[in-house]
Amino acid sequence: MKYLDRFDLMLNKAAMVAGGAALIAVMLLATGNVVLRIIGVPFIGSYEIISFLGAIVTASALGYTQRNRDHIIVDIISEKFPPEIKNVVNAVSYLATACFFAVIAWQTTKWGLMIRESGELSETQKIMYDPFVFGVALGFAFLAFACGIDFLKTFFNGEKEEKRAAI
Repeated sequence: MKYLDRFDLMLNKAAMVAGGAALIAVMLLATGNVVLRIIGVPFIGSYEIISFLGAIVTASALGYTQRNRDHIIVDIISEKFPPEIKNVVNAVSYLATACFFAVIAWQTTKWGLMIRESGELSETQKIMYDPFVFGVALGFAFLAFACGIDFLKTFFNGEKEEKRAAI
């Protein structure tokens, strides 16, 4: 379990670095576009590229958010459960969530492959955007992996709901 947790930490560190780089690129592009608009030569297609990079920023944070429990948890009912029942409910929830996001990662990957095969390009810049779709699929896969680890920890160790090791 320790090795899986360490591997998950490594994956999420890499995803956060990629997401941080994409966020910096978004900020530079948006700022540069504003400056260029002032002098009358805006960057054509900046909205398109900012949208693609924004998807990467969001997707790269999914596994990290799950790992560190930085998301919203609604436990109005389950907070009243005894610890044993709460662990079973959490384990089932983690397993269902892991399966759900694994399917989303798989379907998003299939969509990216379809886009690649068709040769579809973005509307304004005419760039291949399937790598961005694959990046989003990877973010969902990291989230599914993190939920799977949470399932194993809860199922086998009865781990309580808490943050894991921080990045």
